Amino acid sequence: MPRYLISFADGTMNLSPDELAQAAVDSHAVVEEAKKAGAWIFGGGIDSGVVSGVKVTTDGQSVALTDPGRRPPVGGFCVVKAASYEEACAWAAKIAAGCRCDQEVWELMPDDAM
Repeated sequence: MPRYLISFADGTMNLSPDELAQAAVDSHAVVEEAKKAGAWIFGGGIDSGVVSGVKVTTDGQSVALTDPGRRPPVGGFCVVKAASYEEACAWAAKIAAGCRCDQEVWELMPDDAM
């Protein structure tokens, strides 16, 4: 079954503390729904204030991701199994409602090891 990366950019969950608390409850409810449906593979948030990203080049060198022209880093993500792109978008819509921010959907290339 195809797998999809659903993600949002860092900084797009610009919520008050009360809104953030409710978004956590609502988004975790979607996670539980996806788990019960057998769609959830894994996911999580990325705290850009704690974890810094690096780019590892083809020659093995690590370069800090500080290029101001670069798009914002991922703020949170999940990987789901879905029978179709439309089904993945339906999960993304539920996640967007829970997180209170837009989501991007990317189909992952098949991996025979999975």
